[in-house]
Amino acid sequence: MDGWFPNEIRLCVSDQYQKNVGLVIVAAGRGQRAGAKDGPKQYRKLGTTSVIAQTLACFSQIVPASNIICVIHKDDEERFAEAVPNTPAHTAYVFGGATRQESVFEGLKALTARTPHITHVMIHDAARPYVKPELIWRILEEASAYPNAGILPTMPVTETLKTVSGGIVTGTASRKDMHRAQTPQTFPFQAILDVHQKAAAQNLTDFTDDAALFEWQGLSVLIVEGDADNIKITYASDFPRENVMNSLPDVRVGNGYDVHVFGEGDKVVLCGVDIPYTQKLAGHSDADVGLHALTDALLATCGLGDIGDHFPPTDEKWRGMESHVFLTHAANLVASHGGTIMNVDVTLVLEAPKIAPHRLKMREKLSELLGIALERCSVKATTNEKMGAIGRQEGILAIATASVVYGANT
Repeated sequence: MDGWFPNEIRLCVSDQYQKNVGLVIVAAGRGQRAGAKDGPKQYRKLGTTSVIAQTLACFSQIVPASNIICVIHKDDEERFAEAVPNTPAHTAYVFGGATRQESVFEGLKALTARTPHITHVMIHDAARPYVKPELIWRILEEASAYPNAGILPTMPVTETLKTVSGGIVTGTASRKDMHRAQTPQTFPFQAILDVHQKAAAQNLTDFTDDAALFEWQGLSVLIVEGDADNIKITYASDFPRENVMNSLPDVRVGNGYDVHVFGEGDKVVLCGVDIPYTQKLAGHSDADVGLHALTDALLATCGLGDIGDHFPPTDEKWRGMESHVFLTHAANLVASHGGTIMNVDVTLVLEAPKIAPHRLKMREKLSELLGIALERCSVKATTNEKMGAIGRQEGILAIATASVVYGANT
């Protein structure tokens, strides 16, 4: 899968396991508590995109599109098509039932027919559009370690709980062992399908989440730490707050730094341009410090690690590789995350060779590689005033900055 996630989370989730994970997005509700006049909440706007499109995007780098089923209301086909026009999984949907439980059951049956190789399934509410990749990976890590258990993200209850009857407080309940359930909840696929089938056979349709079905059958449900930001949009008052947050310009700035020592050779490659010189820069690839630093700067704007995570120097297939491959990869990742590169700036720190005769060509190369105007590409150089290793002409250092606006074209 494209994208980068923390190794400590990713290590225990194999590629094969990941390919066998399915996802059911529950989006068949009417959202009456959020106000009916604006339509179901999952299709309303959060900033520039819909709630359901944002929810799907949270899983786009983790669950294969072919493994995703959305469960929608039979009256919402047009709304759904309009809300997720650029989502690969938007054609994979099924109509839900009268309750959430019945809707999930329809999604599971559809997933069986669509992707019979599924071994585990994540079930997530469409109205939780702020689930983070870190939480999803943490859940999958636990599910891969305990393949027969259900995995439930929760948050401890911090408020005081009261029992009430007829508008009168009748007592104070202990919150010691109380947790608030979140989604995505993850289960071994056949097991959760079986318990849904058993509940349907007994006309039991009032389970409010899928973990409750597992509990009903005496199956194990393990918890992982949830996320306070993983809220479920429920009331109309949730939207103004969220829309204010999401309508703010999402401008991000990333920085990158790289340095390479000189070795034997007759040219250096800087910002994609060959410059004749008495030495070359030593490195696993072509050692273009300018493009390496800029690659890191772009990756930083969407939290996708650094160049070494994507192109490890221990991998021989990258030996001698031209660095424009790395920069293009980073630019594509930025675009896939909804980013528009606004400008880039590279500062080269060196005593020699002279950069001024090549600056325009370097800027033109950056403009070509990134698909942005020449005026948005800056390259400049300075010396280290004869100080340190760079001042002794032992190598070249580069510092890069990139500014990217996210969500501008969504």
